[in-house]
Amino acid sequence: MNAPVAPAETLRAALAVLLDGLPARQAAQAVERLIANYRGATPTDTPILRDRADVAAYAAYRMPATFEAVRSALDAFAAAVPEWVPAGHVDVGGGTGAATWAVSATWDGVRPVTVIDWSEPALALGREVAAANPALRDVRWQRSRIGTALDDTDLVTVSYVLNELTAPDRAALVDAAATAAQAVVIVEPGTPDGYARVIEARDRLVAAGFQVAAPCPHSAACPIVPGEDWCHFSARVSRSSLHRQIKGGSLAYEDEKFSYVAAARFPVTPAPSRVVRRPQIRKGQVLLDLCETDERLSRRTVTKRHGDLYKAARDADWGDDWPPAER
Repeated sequence: MNAPVAPAETLRAALAVLLDGLPARQAAQAVERLIANYRGATPTDTPILRDRADVAAYAAYRMPATFEAVRSALDAFAAAVPEWVPAGHVDVGGGTGAATWAVSATWDGVRPVTVIDWSEPALALGREVAAANPALRDVRWQRSRIGTALDDTDLVTVSYVLNELTAPDRAALVDAAATAAQAVVIVEPGTPDGYARVIEARDRLVAAGFQVAAPCPHSAACPIVPGEDWCHFSARVSRSSLHRQIKGGSLAYEDEKFSYVAAARFPVTPAPSRVVRRPQIRKGQVLLDLCETDERLSRRTVTKRHGDLYKAARDADWGDDWPPAER
């Protein structure tokens, strides 16, 4: 019997079909323009993704990275709520639906899903790509402005969206998600500004009665001093030919940096501590930078004298729980 195809591979294959017949130069130009637009000022009422060529190029370029970042955040969240499975999902500003793929890769089964976005071409293409994933064939693709009212659901995801909104609209969206959902997962770029938006959202969720499940091991204030550092993580993404054409280089992968918060209205079991930097492996020791349950940052040195813990430290990765066996 053949092994099932992983969702990431299915997604990459579906996206490859989108670019069939689209000249590589046109796709590259569309991606460059769209990236510049997304990094600029807050958008106007005109959708950034204007037509199918725009959407196909940008989806092929960005969906794999968004999928891996959101899946990493959901994996950490799922570890903190091992008995919970969402019965419904609303993806706000979901565009072509990368977060819905990540949810289906995290929890088995079929559930009611709604993707809300202002761009009709993005929704139409998302519907087309989702046909390759049996868990997503009944998704509702809803064209709507990102407003304040959301239908009640178990899980709301908001990925790479807050940057497109004004500060009042960001606050209204987070409040709406907190009102509608039992769990909220927000992902932003792993930049100082992206982290600042995540912390702003985290504070509002905690004020609304949510408990932080990940990445933080507590729901108190973040111990990072604003302006001195920022909390972010990394997800490995296989690079398509379009990625290589846009960015140059020959590596078959790139690392997507992202910041996130996952929180819930119900009890959660967060990690005892979280590895918040890439571990430094030295001769006979591993240095781990950790965010701790007692609301502080620390550096822990694990040596060969620690036996099995040392072996675990050598295998630890940026973003992992620590120690791995305590949950």
